[in-house]
Amino acid sequence: MDKISTLRRYGLFDAKVPRYTSYPPANRFEQDVGARHQRNWLEQLPAHDPVSVYIHIPFCRRLCWFCACRTQGTKTLSPVEGYIEDLITEIKVASELPRERLKMARLHLGGGTPTLLSPALMDRLLDAVFDAFDLAEGFEFSVEIDPTEAAPDLLELLAKRGMRRASIGVQDINLKVQKAIGRLQSFEQTQEVCDILRGHGVHSLNVDFLYGLPHQTVQSLSETLDQVVLLKPNRLALYGYAHVPHVSKRQSMIPSEHLPGPETRFDMSELARERLCAIGFEPLGIDHFALPDDSLACAAREGRMRRNFQGYTDDPCESLIGFGASAISRFRRGYCQNAVSTSAYRQRVQTYGLAGHKGYYMREEDRLLAGLVEQIMCTHGIDVSRLVESTEQSEIYFASLIDELCRQFADIVDPHPLGLFIRPGYEAAARLICAHLDAALSVQHTHSLAI
Repeated sequence: MDKISTLRRYGLFDAKVPRYTSYPPANRFEQDVGARHQRNWLEQLPAHDPVSVYIHIPFCRRLCWFCACRTQGTKTLSPVEGYIEDLITEIKVASELPRERLKMARLHLGGGTPTLLSPALMDRLLDAVFDAFDLAEGFEFSVEIDPTEAAPDLLELLAKRGMRRASIGVQDINLKVQKAIGRLQSFEQTQEVCDILRGHGVHSLNVDFLYGLPHQTVQSLSETLDQVVLLKPNRLALYGYAHVPHVSKRQSMIPSEHLPGPETRFDMSELARERLCAIGFEPLGIDHFALPDDSLACAAREGRMRRNFQGYTDDPCESLIGFGASAISRFRRGYCQNAVSTSAYRQRVQTYGLAGHKGYYMREEDRLLAGLVEQIMCTHGIDVSRLVESTEQSEIYFASLIDELCRQFADIVDPHPLGLFIRPGYEAAARLICAHLDAALSVQHTHSLAI
């Protein structure tokens, strides 16, 4: 039986499952859990463990139709300025709660469009962050960049303030596809931003693009790949477009009849994998690629790659503090998500100093599933020895689990002395296997196509 037929039989092209950027997925966070635990979890952060910091800037001058992120449009900087003031308050309050001053190992600005900020506003925000945290050894500062909203003086400022990695949104180069998703962006704009960044010493560039977009074909994606490679990125992320207009209203601007079907989507992802591997990129997880000397590729080879809300990462920190509307924090005992809308976020910060709302308290069984899910998503397999070290379960428990998975997915996985692995070529089934393990999965939850 060929690969397509096997994956079809296992339901890959019909299944709607979580992306598993975390376990549990964010749509299972519970009301008010974050507000109840946030302050206590911050107070308990140990000073000897560096933290990762994520800052969400939820504003865009244009709202791309494909995007399902929590963002809002703005024509002026006026609402952004007020938001930044509350963001600075939240950073100050949160950083003063731990018993000792924390060290920051990672700082990432995401959005929305962080590069919407003026240089003066960005400088003020970064002053607040660097005043609140000491820098850990190996500190890395990265920013998401929209090439259509990235003034040269702002890029220069970010480089001077320590940015060493930039994540550049491309999505697709084809003009017909760009018009269909409400995001016009020329290759020349993108190339110019890459050149400016490299001119300021920022040599680690990530490029994000999508498959499964309206009017996109295998051939048009191949042509986009040709141009993306000319940008000479160190790392690529190829995400499957999730069409969920019932969740993100702006996606209703994209007629579903113009979207490629699941098997065409699979062909697109396979084409990209083959093309990128042929020119020296290493495949990482289900949708990332990196050059062999990139830090993420090194982390993958050494078993240090992890998965979080930004995708795959080499971030070593156990705790991540998220600032801004809808930002998610990860603590040892669970997750906390800030109020989602900017108005609700600002009201909470102005009232309490913090904005935690939803969240999830991790039980022992949750930590066990989280470890299993992360291994499958990062390594396409399960290493029992590592799980025994990090959980209270025995090798006998995991042996039983491995046997059950090998029966359930007999044509996709194989056992090995330490656990199991997904057979080469069937990595797309990783989310299906995670969903099978996930006893809490409910048909009431809304997810994206598995491919």
